Amino acid sequence: MPKTSDWRREPDVTAATGSDVAEVARAAAWYAIWTRSRHEQVVREQLERKGVETFLPTIMRWSRWKDRKKQIAWPLFPGYCFARFDAHARLPILKCPGVVTVVSFDGDPAPIPDHEIEGIRRLVESELRYDPCPLIREGMMVEVTHGPLRGVIGRLVRKGAHARLVLSVDLIGQAVSVEVDAADVRAY
Repeated sequence: MPKTSDWRREPDVTAATGSDVAEVARAAAWYAIWTRSRHEQVVREQLERKGVETFLPTIMRWSRWKDRKKQIAWPLFPGYCFARFDAHARLPILKCPGVVTVVSFDGDPAPIPDHEIEGIRRLVESELRYDPCPLIREGMMVEVTHGPLRGVIGRLVRKGAHARLVLSVDLIGQAVSVEVDAADVRAY
C-alpha cells in the first residue's frame, strides 16, 4: 500500500486555506541559527553543502596578531547565521557541526520577515559604511560607555543624534536628565 503522506512533501499552494497559507509561508521563511562561538563560517559552509540557502553578513575588521595585522571579515551579528528552510524539516540543520539551535519562540522556530534579511543584504552589498550597534529603545535602561559619564546607568527617554537619559534616585522620587552622544550608550 503506497504512503499517502510524506513529511518532506511541499504543501499544495493552489488548494491552500488560511491556515495552510501560513504554513507554506513559514516553510519558505528565513530563520536565525545560533552557532557556537566563532563557528558562523563553518555553519554557513555546512549548510551550503546541504543545499540550504544561507546568509552570513560580515564586516571588515583589522585583526592583530603578534607578528602581523590583517583585515578579515567578521560576522556582523556574532553567534548567528541565517538560513531559509522548512521549519518542519530542521533536523539536518541542527545536526550541522557548530549549530547550537534554531532561534525559537515557545518551542517553534521564529521566522524572520524577508524584508529584514533583504535590508541587511542590501546594506552589506552597498558601498556605505556601517557598524553593528545594540538595539536600544526609548524606555530601556542603558549604560554610558564613553566620556565623563562612563559607567553611569540611566533610562533612555529620547533617541536620536543625541540621547536623553534620565538618572534617578528612586527612593526619594527625584531625577535629572542629561543629553549624551547616542553612540556612547549601550543596553544595560
